[in-house]
Amino acid sequence: MQRLGTESAFEVLARAKALEASGKSVINLGIGQPDFQTPDHIVEAGIKALRDGHHGYTPANGIPELREAVAMDIDRRLGLQVDPGHVVVVPGGKVTMFFAIMMFGDPSTEILYPNPGFPIYESAINFSGAKAVPIPLLEENGFSFSAQDVLSRITPATRLLILNSPANPTGGVTPKAEMDKLVAGLSDHPHVTILSDEIYSQLLYDGREHVSLLSYPEIRDRLIMLDGWSKTYAMTGWRLGYAVWPEKLVDLATRLAINSHSCVNASAQYAGIAALEGPQDAVDEMREAFDARRRVVVEGLNKLPKISCVEPGGAFYAFPNIQATGKSAKELETALLEEAGVAAIAGTSFGRNGEGYLRLSYANSTENILEALARMEGWLNQNL
Repeated sequence: MQRLGTESAFEVLARAKALEASGKSVINLGIGQPDFQTPDHIVEAGIKALRDGHHGYTPANGIPELREAVAMDIDRRLGLQVDPGHVVVVPGGKVTMFFAIMMFGDPSTEILYPNPGFPIYESAINFSGAKAVPIPLLEENGFSFSAQDVLSRITPATRLLILNSPANPTGGVTPKAEMDKLVAGLSDHPHVTILSDEIYSQLLYDGREHVSLLSYPEIRDRLIMLDGWSKTYAMTGWRLGYAVWPEKLVDLATRLAINSHSCVNASAQYAGIAALEGPQDAVDEMREAFDARRRVVVEGLNKLPKISCVEPGGAFYAFPNIQATGKSAKELETALLEEAGVAAIAGTSFGRNGEGYLRLSYANSTENILEALARMEGWLNQNL
């Protein structure tokens, strides 16, 4: 248990709430969840499911109608055919990460993961006993990974490779050319399974199109593709996610589900069907709002003294460089929260390669973002 890490965004959220309770004004740019409500037709579908009597256990891998809806959605969005029998529905994206890492992690193995990256990757790898091997994501590459660098880190002990594009915490998006090189190089490493975290796949900007690793048939038999409803449909609290598993691992993932959570709650699954099969207007509107805020936050950060920020290509995070301030990431996180009333997350919360950076979520109103930037400017001018 001592090897388990945590997700600092929730700790910062708790500290921000405590400060607010004491009377201090805090603008939260820390937590990574949409500030939109779940669309009405999705909420109504969940309510209807309860009223229709869907109160019992469901199949451990998800109700057939939802798994079929996932397959249809992947075909609609990406033009890729997926067997609904390979879909395993779980209570949130983290469950898929945990299942995959538990399958392949033990003291004799190595698992590669992005750094800075979602903190649960490294936490779960350490918990499994495997050696956590970081893949550095560099600002000069727009925080996308280099295929050559990834391939150079694979050893005979590597069992799992975790990738994330669009990425948390950086907003980095890996271009197709780099994906092509990676998949070609993986042909020399048939012992490596890939976990592709594509939870932000519908939050891309400036005309970018999502490149799913599902589109490479040569790795389908060792690819786990993670996605879900939380970010795309503003359904973080519904706890609903899925993964497309290779045929040889589906039964194992289902067995893990039976042993851990039995099944996902029934009404959320019916809401998930409504999300995928219903109108997608709310998704488009949310993406457009995030895009507008992205431009505001990047422009504003680049005007702040001793702070610079590359433009993120996806998700809803900015990852500004704070090295010129002379403050560590944790020092600046604490000072901005306690003295300026702005909640942001230290880059080191996402791995040691996050030192010198902060993560700001622009899943907040433009008004609040502008006020947060003004507070940051005031603090920086007074203290640097």
